[in-house]
Amino acid sequence: MKTDLILLMPEITVAIGVVFALIAEMFRASRTAFWITLTALAVATGLTIPMLGLDTFVFEGTYRIDTLSIWAKLILLPATVMSVFLARSELGGTDREGAVYILMSLVTLAAIFLSGVGDTMLLVLGVLLAGLASFALVAYPRNDAATEAAMKFFVFASVTGAIMVFGLSYWFAGTGSTLLDDLPLLGDKPILAILGLLSVLVGLGYKAALAPFHFWAPDAYDGAPVSVAAYMSVVPKTGAIFALAQVISTLPVSSGWPMAVSILAVLSMTYGYLAALVQNNIVRLLAYSSIAQAGYFLLAIVAIGTSDLSLTALVIFAAAYAAMNLGAFAVIMRVGRNLHELIAMGRRHVMLGVAMVIFLLSLTGIPPLAGFVGKFLLFAAAIEADFLWLTIIAILNSVLSLAVYLRLVIPMYQKAENKVALTPMPWVSITWIFALFFTIGIGMLAQTILGKIG
Repeated sequence: MKTDLILLMPEITVAIGVVFALIAEMFRASRTAFWITLTALAVATGLTIPMLGLDTFVFEGTYRIDTLSIWAKLILLPATVMSVFLARSELGGTDREGAVYILMSLVTLAAIFLSGVGDTMLLVLGVLLAGLASFALVAYPRNDAATEAAMKFFVFASVTGAIMVFGLSYWFAGTGSTLLDDLPLLGDKPILAILGLLSVLVGLGYKAALAPFHFWAPDAYDGAPVSVAAYMSVVPKTGAIFALAQVISTLPVSSGWPMAVSILAVLSMTYGYLAALVQNNIVRLLAYSSIAQAGYFLLAIVAIGTSDLSLTALVIFAAAYAAMNLGAFAVIMRVGRNLHELIAMGRRHVMLGVAMVIFLLSLTGIPPLAGFVGKFLLFAAAIEADFLWLTIIAILNSVLSLAVYLRLVIPMYQKAENKVALTPMPWVSITWIFALFFTIGIGMLAQTILGKIG
């Protein structure tokens, strides 16, 4: 028990931070809650670093401390820090500001649990915790758009969650256990394995905004504050994808799951980019972009068990995605939600324009940026797993994505007579600068990072 608690110190630190931030918010000390949250996230990150290389579990296999869960913390905790910066700039001074930091920490804690899930009960708990806190974040503005978006989110989560819980009962019936490590016992029960997997794909697919479980995402991102949309596009999605990887890694391949996952990948990539092409609201465009990017994550999932590159590709792409997506949202927070507000931005604010172009090129997968390294590894893993056809479709969708992101770049360098001054937002500037550093750094130092993960 003592060893288990030591290995859980990062998670415990975040939980303690939530408690103290909640106390601060009770006394309307939102700024104190802000600094408590940042301190807890930073300390938890520091406590995680010495764990690199561990491969064990705690509480009798219900929670894993392995490559995926450790790197998830090293990605999600800094991503949450940057999201808190954005929230401070956008929501600072509002009457419930501290609640946002608390809710973000709770969603991050749930995403971390999902990334190391070793038991189906913890899987359900993680999805529920992430969902409940996310509904409140989306509804924060208390206007019609936010309320409607939160209700859609809640209803969709209730249905998909119920389907997942019901489907998981088939796995328990087939194995007599809730532990994921016992799933190989389903090798001679392919129907039970498939039914359980389909339910998990529904439950985690909604959380990761995979098509066709994505319908809540554009409205939720658009109705929520931009900082919340940025956070939702990265942290819960990554936690759900990593949870799916943990589940898939223990399923027998004979259950036919690679084909089911590859179909979801094609649907998400293609639909996401096609829908993004017709959006004039930048937040909705990035929402559909995040749906497409979720499809790319699945290229690593289909390769689990057959390619040694699969987990490495998943970690690298997750880190790249967090940096470039948060960076793009940070720029949008400075500029505005509508496409016409980008006109001439790159001419008037040179560094901000350059940063936005780099984020968008990285999302496309242009070398030598982080997005290129992540996608290259994803393609290599899928090919190694004999999914060449899926890789070709992913490459074609990357070409389509260039058309999507150029819709943002072109207006940035058009001429405009009216000059609009941007309101200084120091925390937002810190966020996009950090995001830019990681977007370029992951690309340039890919070889070193690969050695650390391997």
